[in-house]
Amino acid sequence: MKKITTLVEDIYKIFSFALIEMDEKEVDKHIDNFGEQLKIHLKTFLYEKPKPNEHLRLSAIGKPDRQLWYTINSKKETRDLKPSTRIKFLYGYILEELLLTCAAIAGHKVENQQQQLEVSGVVGHQDAIIDDTLVDCKSASSSSFIKFKNHNLINEDPFGYIGQISAYAEANNKDEAAFLVIDKTTGEICLDKYRSLELINATTRIEHLKKVVSNSTIPDRCYAPVPVGKSGNLKLAVGCIYCNHNQECWQDANDGQGIRTFNYARGKRYLVNINKEPDVPEVIN
Repeated sequence: MKKITTLVEDIYKIFSFALIEMDEKEVDKHIDNFGEQLKIHLKTFLYEKPKPNEHLRLSAIGKPDRQLWYTINSKKETRDLKPSTRIKFLYGYILEELLLTCAAIAGHKVENQQQQLEVSGVVGHQDAIIDDTLVDCKSASSSSFIKFKNHNLINEDPFGYIGQISAYAEANNKDEAAFLVIDKTTGEICLDKYRSLELINATTRIEHLKKVVSNSTIPDRCYAPVPVGKSGNLKLAVGCIYCNHNQECWQDANDGQGIRTFNYARGKRYLVNINKEPDVPEVIN
Protein backbone atom coordinates (compact mmCIF):
# COMPACT_ATOMS: atom_id res chain seq x y z
CA MET A 1 0.00 0.00 0.00
CA LYS A 2 1.32 3.42 -0.96
CA LYS A 3 2.05 6.11 1.61
CA ILE A 4 1.20 9.77 1.38
CA THR A 5 4.90 10.68 1.65
CA THR A 6 5.33 9.60 -2.00
CA LEU A 7 2.11 11.21 -3.27
CA VAL A 8 3.66 14.10 -5.21
CA GLU A 9 6.38 11.89 -6.68
CA ASP A 10 3.80 9.33 -7.78
CA ILE A 11 1.57 11.95 -9.42
CA TYR A 12 4.56 13.26 -11.35
CA LYS A 13 5.35 9.72 -12.51
CA ILE A 14 2.03 9.27 -14.29
CA PHE A 15 2.84 12.37 -16.38
CA SER A 16 6.37 11.27 -17.22
CA PHE A 17 5.39 8.40 -19.56
CA ALA A 18 6.18 5.89 -16.84
CA LEU A 19 4.03 2.78 -16.82
CA ILE A 20 0.78 3.41 -14.96
CA GLU A 21 0.34 0.50 -12.57
CA MET A 22 -3.47 0.68 -12.54
CA ASP A 23 -5.57 -1.32 -14.99
CA GLU A 24 -6.77 0.86 -17.87
CA LYS A 25 -10.42 0.16 -17.06
CA GLU A 26 -9.90 1.47 -13.53
CA VAL A 27 -8.15 4.55 -14.93
CA ASP A 28 -11.16 5.12 -17.19
CA LYS A 29 -13.47 5.01 -14.16
CA HIS A 30 -11.46 7.75 -12.43
CA ILE A 31 -11.40 9.83 -15.61
CA ASP A 32 -15.18 9.43 -16.03
CA ASN A 33 -15.71 10.52 -12.43
CA PHE A 34 -13.46 13.53 -13.05
CA GLY A 35 -15.63 14.46 -16.01
CA GLU A 36 -18.80 14.19 -13.92
CA GLN A 37 -17.31 16.46 -11.26
CA LEU A 38 -16.35 19.02 -13.91
CA LYS A 39 -19.92 18.97 -15.19
CA ILE A 40 -21.22 19.71 -11.68
CA HIS A 41 -18.77 22.59 -11.12
CA LEU A 42 -19.41 24.15 -14.53
CA LYS A 43 -23.20 24.00 -14.22
CA THR A 44 -22.97 25.48 -10.72
CA PHE A 45 -20.98 28.46 -11.97
CA LEU A 46 -23.23 28.93 -15.00
CA TYR A 47 -26.62 28.67 -13.31
CA GLU A 48 -26.35 29.20 -9.55
CA LYS A 49 -25.81 32.67 -8.15
CA PRO A 50 -23.76 32.51 -4.92
CA LYS A 51 -25.92 32.93 -1.82
CA PRO A 52 -24.81 35.05 1.14
CA ASN A 53 -23.49 33.06 4.09
CA GLU A 54 -25.91 33.28 6.98
CA HIS A 55 -24.21 30.71 9.19
CA LEU A 56 -20.69 29.83 10.23
CA ARG A 57 -18.97 27.20 8.10
CA LEU A 58 -15.99 25.04 9.04
CA SER A 59 -14.15 26.32 5.96
CA ALA A 60 -14.29 29.87 7.37
CA ILE A 61 -13.44 29.53 11.06
CA GLY A 62 -9.82 30.52 10.48
CA LYS A 63 -10.84 33.91 9.09
CA PRO A 64 -10.61 36.99 11.35
CA ASP A 65 -13.42 37.83 13.78
CA ARG A 66 -14.44 41.12 12.16
CA GLN A 67 -14.65 39.62 8.68
CA LEU A 68 -16.92 36.83 9.94
CA TRP A 69 -19.04 39.33 11.89
CA TYR A 70 -19.74 41.21 8.64
CA THR A 71 -20.34 37.95 6.76
CA ILE A 72 -23.09 36.94 9.17
CA ASN A 73 -24.52 40.33 10.15
CA SER A 74 -24.02 42.81 7.32
CA LYS A 75 -27.25 44.06 5.78
CA LYS A 76 -25.46 45.44 2.73
CA GLU A 77 -25.55 43.43 -0.45
CA THR A 78 -22.09 42.10 -1.26
CA ARG A 79 -20.56 43.02 -4.59
CA ASP A 80 -20.97 40.52 -7.41
CA LEU A 81 -17.70 38.93 -8.44
CA LYS A 82 -16.33 39.98 -11.80
CA PRO A 83 -16.79 37.35 -14.54
CA SER A 84 -13.00 36.96 -14.77
CA THR A 85 -12.83 36.27 -11.01
CA ARG A 86 -15.59 33.67 -11.23
CA ILE A 87 -13.72 31.95 -14.09
CA LYS A 88 -10.58 31.98 -11.95
CA PHE A 89 -12.47 30.31 -9.09
CA LEU A 90 -13.93 27.76 -11.51
CA TYR A 91 -10.58 26.59 -12.83
CA GLY A 92 -9.31 26.53 -9.26
CA TYR A 93 -12.00 23.94 -8.48
CA ILE A 94 -11.12 22.06 -11.66
CA LEU A 95 -7.44 21.87 -10.69
CA GLU A 96 -8.36 20.63 -7.22
CA GLU A 97 -10.49 17.86 -8.73
CA LEU A 98 -7.56 17.04 -11.01
CA LEU A 99 -5.29 16.56 -7.99
CA LEU A 100 -7.66 14.03 -6.42
CA THR A 101 -8.09 12.18 -9.72
CA CYS A 102 -4.34 11.99 -10.27
CA ALA A 103 -3.79 10.80 -6.70
CA ALA A 104 -6.20 7.92 -7.32
CA ILE A 105 -4.70 7.01 -10.70
CA ALA A 106 -1.24 7.08 -9.10
CA GLY A 107 -2.41 4.27 -6.82
CA HIS A 108 -3.14 6.14 -3.60
CA LYS A 109 -6.24 5.46 -1.53
CA VAL A 110 -8.64 8.41 -1.96
CA GLU A 111 -11.73 8.18 0.24
CA ASN A 112 -14.61 10.17 1.72
CA GLN A 113 -14.57 12.93 -0.88
CA GLN A 114 -16.82 15.88 0.02
CA GLN A 115 -18.03 14.11 3.16
CA GLN A 116 -20.07 16.37 5.43
CA LEU A 117 -18.47 17.07 8.79
CA GLU A 118 -19.63 18.80 11.96
CA VAL A 119 -17.79 20.39 14.87
CA SER A 120 -19.74 22.00 17.71
CA GLY A 121 -22.82 22.38 15.50
CA VAL A 122 -20.97 23.98 12.58
CA VAL A 123 -20.98 22.10 9.27
CA GLY A 124 -18.44 21.79 6.46
CA HIS A 125 -17.28 19.43 3.72
CA GLN A 126 -13.80 17.96 3.49
CA ASP A 127 -11.99 17.35 0.21
CA ALA A 128 -10.78 13.81 0.93
CA ILE A 129 -8.91 11.33 3.07
CA ILE A 130 -5.81 10.18 1.17
CA ASP A 131 -3.82 7.25 2.56
CA ASP A 132 -5.62 7.77 5.91
CA THR A 133 -4.52 11.42 6.04
CA LEU A 134 -7.01 14.31 6.03
CA VAL A 135 -6.18 16.30 2.88
CA ASP A 136 -7.46 19.65 1.66
CA CYS A 137 -6.66 20.52 -1.96
CA LYS A 138 -5.71 24.03 -3.01
CA SER A 139 -4.78 25.77 -6.24
CA ALA A 140 -2.50 28.74 -5.69
CA SER A 141 -0.69 31.54 -7.44
CA SER A 142 3.08 31.14 -7.61
CA SER A 143 3.61 33.56 -4.71
CA SER A 144 1.06 31.75 -2.52
CA PHE A 145 2.38 28.34 -3.55
CA ILE A 146 5.77 29.19 -2.02
CA LYS A 147 4.12 29.52 1.41
CA PHE A 148 2.87 25.94 1.19
CA LYS A 149 6.08 24.61 -0.33
CA ASN A 150 8.20 26.20 2.41
CA HIS A 151 5.74 25.30 5.19
CA ASN A 152 5.32 29.00 5.96
CA LEU A 153 1.53 29.18 6.14
CA ILE A 154 1.83 29.06 9.91
CA ASN A 155 3.38 32.55 9.74
CA GLU A 156 1.24 34.05 6.98
CA ASP A 157 -2.30 32.76 6.62
CA PRO A 158 -4.62 35.62 5.54
CA PHE A 159 -7.36 33.26 4.35
CA GLY A 160 -7.52 31.14 7.51
CA TYR A 161 -6.57 27.85 5.88
CA ILE A 162 -5.02 26.36 9.03
CA GLY A 163 -8.25 26.94 10.95
CA GLN A 164 -10.15 25.22 8.15
CA ILE A 165 -7.95 22.14 8.04
CA SER A 166 -7.85 22.00 11.85
CA ALA A 167 -11.64 21.74 11.92
CA TYR A 168 -11.65 18.95 9.34
CA ALA A 169 -8.95 17.06 11.24
CA GLU A 170 -10.81 17.44 14.54
CA ALA A 171 -14.05 16.17 12.99
CA ASN A 172 -12.14 13.06 11.84
CA ASN A 173 -10.36 12.60 15.20
CA LYS A 174 -7.02 12.98 13.44
CA ASP A 175 -4.00 14.73 14.92
CA GLU A 176 -2.44 15.69 11.59
CA ALA A 177 -3.56 16.94 8.19
CA ALA A 178 -2.09 18.10 4.90
CA PHE A 179 -2.61 20.51 2.03
CA LEU A 180 -2.15 19.11 -1.47
CA VAL A 181 -1.39 22.21 -3.54
CA ILE A 182 -0.88 22.93 -7.22
CA ASP A 183 0.71 26.08 -8.62
CA LYS A 184 -1.83 27.13 -11.25
CA THR A 185 0.87 28.89 -13.29
CA THR A 186 3.66 26.29 -13.34
CA GLY A 187 1.82 23.04 -12.56
CA GLU A 188 4.19 22.28 -9.67
CA ILE A 189 2.66 20.27 -6.82
CA CYS A 190 3.56 20.07 -3.15
CA LEU A 191 2.26 18.37 0.00
CA ASP A 192 2.32 20.56 3.10
CA LYS A 193 1.76 18.51 6.30
CA TYR A 194 0.68 19.89 9.69
CA ARG A 195 0.82 18.07 13.01
CA SER A 196 -1.32 18.62 16.08
CA LEU A 197 0.89 21.29 17.66
CA GLU A 198 0.51 23.43 14.53
CA LEU A 199 -3.26 23.04 14.35
CA ILE A 200 -5.79 25.07 16.33
CA ASN A 201 -8.49 23.80 18.68
CA ALA A 202 -11.49 24.07 16.35
CA THR A 203 -14.12 23.61 19.08
CA THR A 204 -12.69 26.46 21.15
CA ARG A 205 -12.48 28.69 18.08
CA ILE A 206 -16.07 27.95 17.06
CA GLU A 207 -17.48 28.65 20.51
CA HIS A 208 -15.62 31.99 20.49
CA LEU A 209 -16.99 32.84 17.04
CA LYS A 210 -20.56 32.04 18.03
CA LYS A 211 -20.31 34.75 20.69
CA VAL A 212 -18.64 37.18 18.28
CA VAL A 213 -21.23 36.94 15.50
CA SER A 214 -24.18 37.07 17.90
CA ASN A 215 -22.91 40.28 19.52
CA SER A 216 -24.07 43.67 18.24
CA THR A 217 -20.59 45.13 18.76
CA ILE A 218 -18.33 44.95 15.71
CA PRO A 219 -14.89 43.49 16.54
CA ASP A 220 -11.71 45.48 15.96
CA ARG A 221 -10.33 45.60 12.43
CA CYS A 222 -8.56 42.46 11.30
CA TYR A 223 -5.43 44.14 9.93
CA ALA A 224 -3.75 47.49 10.44
CA PRO A 225 -3.21 49.57 7.28
CA VAL A 226 0.24 49.40 5.70
CA PRO A 227 2.48 52.49 5.20
CA VAL A 228 3.25 53.40 1.58
CA GLY A 229 6.92 54.40 1.52
CA LYS A 230 7.63 57.70 3.27
CA SER A 231 4.60 59.52 1.88
CA GLY A 232 2.51 59.11 5.00
CA ASN A 233 -0.15 57.35 2.93
CA LEU A 234 -1.67 54.10 4.19
CA LYS A 235 -2.97 51.21 2.08
CA LEU A 236 -5.04 48.12 2.78
CA ALA A 237 -3.26 45.03 4.04
CA VAL A 238 -3.45 41.98 1.77
CA GLY A 239 -6.04 40.31 4.00
CA CYS A 240 -8.34 43.33 3.55
CA ILE A 241 -7.93 43.59 -0.23
CA TYR A 242 -9.60 40.23 -0.84
CA CYS A 243 -12.37 40.69 1.73
CA ASN A 244 -15.89 41.18 0.36
CA HIS A 245 -16.67 43.60 3.19
CA ASN A 246 -13.73 45.99 2.85
CA GLN A 247 -15.84 48.88 1.52
CA GLU A 248 -18.23 48.72 4.47
CA CYS A 249 -15.47 48.06 6.97
CA TRP A 250 -13.40 51.04 5.81
CA GLN A 251 -16.25 53.43 4.98
CA ASP A 252 -14.82 55.98 7.45
CA ALA A 253 -11.42 56.03 5.68
CA ASN A 254 -10.12 59.16 3.95
CA ASP A 255 -12.35 61.43 6.06
CA GLY A 256 -15.48 59.53 5.14
CA GLN A 257 -14.73 59.04 1.44
CA GLY A 258 -13.94 55.40 2.02
CA ILE A 259 -11.24 53.45 0.19
CA ARG A 260 -9.67 55.29 -2.75
CA THR A 261 -8.07 53.19 -5.48
CA PHE A 262 -5.11 54.29 -7.60
CA ASN A 263 -3.61 52.64 -10.68
CA TYR A 264 0.13 52.23 -10.07
CA ALA A 265 2.50 50.63 -12.57
CA ARG A 266 2.63 47.45 -10.47
CA GLY A 267 -1.12 47.26 -10.01
CA LYS A 268 -3.93 48.85 -8.04
CA ARG A 269 -3.26 50.30 -4.61
CA TYR A 270 -6.11 50.74 -2.13
CA LEU A 271 -5.51 53.77 0.08
CA VAL A 272 -7.31 54.42 3.36
CA ASN A 273 -5.38 57.52 4.39
CA ILE A 274 -3.87 60.01 1.97
CA ASN A 275 -1.28 62.43 3.27
CA LYS A 276 0.20 63.09 -0.18
CA GLU A 277 -2.04 62.88 -3.25
CA PRO A 278 -0.67 60.19 -5.63
CA ASP A 279 0.41 61.38 -9.08
CA VAL A 280 -1.13 58.34 -10.80
CA PRO A 281 -4.71 57.93 -12.11
CA GLU A 282 -7.44 57.26 -9.59
CA VAL A 283 -9.89 54.46 -10.34
CA ILE A 284 -13.43 55.80 -10.10
CA ASN A 285 -16.16 53.17 -9.73
